Amino acid sequence: MDKLLTIISEHVSSAFLAAGYESSYGRVTVSNRPDLCEYQCNGAMPAAKAYHKAPIQIANDVAVQLRDDAAFSEVQAAAPGFLNLRLAPAFLAKYLEQTRTAPRFGVARDPKAGTVVVDYGGANVAKPLHIGHLRSAIIGESIKRIQHFFGNETVGDTHLGDWGLQMGLVIAALQDQQPELCYFDEAYTGEYPAEPPFTISDLERIYPAASARSKEDEAFARRAHDATYELQQGRPGYMALWKHIMAVSKADLRKNYDKLGVSFEVWLGESDAQPYIPPMLEEMRQSGLLVESEGAQVIEVQEPTDTKEVPPCIIMKSDGATLYATTDLATIRQRMETWKPDRILYVVDKRQSLHFEQVFRAARKAGLVQPETELRHIGYGTMNGKDGKPFKTRAGGAMRLETLTNEITDFVRAKVEENTLVTGDDVADTTAKIALAALKYGDLMNAPTKDYIFDMDRFAAFEGNTGPYILYTIVRIKSILGRYGAWEELPITAPETPEAKDLMLALTRLPDALELAYRDCAPNAICAYIYELAGFANKFYHETRILTEEDAEKQKGYIALIGLTKRVLETCIDLLGFEAPEKM
Repeated sequence: MDKLLTIISEHVSSAFLAAGYESSYGRVTVSNRPDLCEYQCNGAMPAAKAYHKAPIQIANDVAVQLRDDAAFSEVQAAAPGFLNLRLAPAFLAKYLEQTRTAPRFGVARDPKAGTVVVDYGGANVAKPLHIGHLRSAIIGESIKRIQHFFGNETVGDTHLGDWGLQMGLVIAALQDQQPELCYFDEAYTGEYPAEPPFTISDLERIYPAASARSKEDEAFARRAHDATYELQQGRPGYMALWKHIMAVSKADLRKNYDKLGVSFEVWLGESDAQPYIPPMLEEMRQSGLLVESEGAQVIEVQEPTDTKEVPPCIIMKSDGATLYATTDLATIRQRMETWKPDRILYVVDKRQSLHFEQVFRAARKAGLVQPETELRHIGYGTMNGKDGKPFKTRAGGAMRLETLTNEITDFVRAKVEENTLVTGDDVADTTAKIALAALKYGDLMNAPTKDYIFDMDRFAAFEGNTGPYILYTIVRIKSILGRYGAWEELPITAPETPEAKDLMLALTRLPDALELAYRDCAPNAICAYIYELAGFANKFYHETRILTEEDAEKQKGYIALIGLTKRVLETCIDLLGFEAPEKM
């Protein structure tokens, strides 16, 4: 289904041609002066140079050709050469009726859709999620949903940090606390216990204490490094402990991600990429790609066209240890062998941009991806407190993500109960949905690269550009539709009022908003669109007697219009990763 602007432009292009001018001048845009017109065409200005005529003369010639065009209710030529256009109500209604009945509202799938891996979340096992993990999870989940909407097969991978020093720190600390455990007995040959010797609460206590101790106790730090090395070499007892850590951590991570409405198709980690490292390194050596630099093995990634220095990508340190870049390259190979993706998108802090530039260049030089495979880093900014600095607890540390979600849920619950929005069993469900909308929309309304201020009062407000305001608009429409009765098959009819027409015109802009969000991996484009749409919907609601309208045909048209609005809003918030309650 063609977009409305495309159709209108075809009409105007045909008029240019009929008037004796090139059709290419007939491109139409949304008016930047809605008080004067709905759409405009400025093609007469460039055409004037080509045809040596006054722009207003060309505009008048084209306006004559459009005089009897059923698409327009009004066509005016305005100095110095604008074409001001208003759509005919019947034409607009016909277009929106096609939108209502078309799959996906007529939004075209990407003809080049393929397989997309989205790397987001970035949780570390043995550690609780903190607010530093929030943006990656929220933005990544939305981008994955948008990619899927446009026809891609999507694979969301949280890429767990599960193979680094934190494992050794936990093992060394656990050995000090419970040295009698069989995991530390190198002579042990029996079956290891099925149940872990710790809970998630134990891990959340053990790891930070061990991390702090390693900074002051050199002997303990060496033991932790040794334990990490032995684990990575496959020591049986340590591998058994590692499996326990993974099982306990994953269960807790799933619980917290579920609260955020975030889900992953696969839960792979750095450990899964390890088998790919040795053969990858051997191929790099054989090809001469690895070069020595101060004892380390690196890949030169500087290009002649670079305007600034891009340091080499370090693959192996002088002591033989591999780095994050090594693991990331091995993970790319793993993903290419497993899914053969057309795109791999990394939703990671924008401060890692140089790292990914080095890794992507190294991957291409090493032939780990096809030339046409897209590797893209979607860097995000920080969530800051009201002081403009990265959000911290009152004690100055990184707040646990669970604490943040609980705080905003409690904040919203107080509002729900104070205003008696719902009662009884509906309170918990309604509160959770409003709180999640407040949190996610408050984040996603900003461009991913932008830093923003976390302001609970503003995010949870029921008025203004907020998630709860969007939900309130949907719930209000649900209430009207529920009182009316069966509405799903009612057709869109010509607008009877200016407010109805404004709402209909806003609905026609859905494809542009979604395509922008898809092209730029920018969920904020959807937020901007639904805030505008909700504004027109609420204005229509306030200015129109819907349920009390005595003319049954008019009323059907009103109901069909708000029904389509509800469906569009619900589709958009689903792409953002939250949903509306039944009541508010």
